[in-house]
Amino acid sequence: MKKNRVVKPGQLERRENRVGYLFVLPWLIGFVALVAWPMVQSFQFSLNKIKLLPQGMAKLYVGFENYSQIFLTDPDFILGLETYLMETLIAVPVIVAFALIISMLLNQKIVCRGFFRMIFFLPIIIASGPVMQQLADQEAASIPMMNVTMIQQLLDEYLPQVLAMSITSVFNNMITLLWYSGVQILIFLAALQKIDTSLYEAAKMDGGSAWECFWKITLPTIKPMILLNVIYTIITMSNNEQNELIVLIYDTMLSATGGYGYASAMAWLYSIIEAAIVIFFAVLIAGRKDVYERRAKKYRRELKKEKRLEKKIRKRGERHERRYARYKQKQSKKGTTKI
Repeated sequence: MKKNRVVKPGQLERRENRVGYLFVLPWLIGFVALVAWPMVQSFQFSLNKIKLLPQGMAKLYVGFENYSQIFLTDPDFILGLETYLMETLIAVPVIVAFALIISMLLNQKIVCRGFFRMIFFLPIIIASGPVMQQLADQEAASIPMMNVTMIQQLLDEYLPQVLAMSITSVFNNMITLLWYSGVQILIFLAALQKIDTSLYEAAKMDGGSAWECFWKITLPTIKPMILLNVIYTIITMSNNEQNELIVLIYDTMLSATGGYGYASAMAWLYSIIEAAIVIFFAVLIAGRKDVYERRAKKYRRELKKEKRLEKKIRKRGERHERRYARYKQKQSKKGTTKI
């Protein structure tokens, strides 16, 4: 008879881990080959002056001279960077707020709900790449009924020029910005459908209005998805074909005065600033805790403090009991010796 094989503790878990690593291995290979190594190579390029010769690529190590040259002698990159920062800080909340409003409307019980969802997601598939560029060239990215010139004149009177130009650019590309909200709408829809409806029923029984339910139930519940959509929107806007900085980096890479090294330095600075914007929004959204969460955390701290106090009192009582027991033993021993 065959004996049953005894599986040692942890052996099944190690086997499952090996299978998991096997499934993740293609992604790891792709990440190292297509992302990690090109990043290392581009950073090496940014530290050199590179010229393309018939014999190959000629490199001259200059250290961080390319980075200093960008800030000292390249006004186009600095101006483009200022415009990018202002437009991103204004456009990201607009896109995320629009996606949240549309997702809440599409989450209602309406006729042809699936058709409307398809309409809002369709521009993500169709209007991309050269199509978006052609639409922007034909001035199809702005709302025809909106008088952008009058808005710009009003903004120029009360705001700094950089901020006024950024807000005007948002109005000029309003349709384009709203086309970028298809994925965010789907993410918000999935989050809204996961909310337990009994929470809304209990709130309405207690007299809560729809506005209060939104601020006290909906918004705190989908807060992680808001952060996810903000990060996704920043990355999408920063890497699209209509971004002036992307076009500038590409043109610099192919120009005779710039080259691969100078363009790589531009790309690294742009990536660092983009990461800083993501961190800023992450701290702004995730750093602010809900009122009820703060109260719950305070209540948990008080409970822990009470438990520590109870434990301290219990230990003190046990010490007193042991001392009293030893004292009784000594007294009993003294009584027996006297007898």
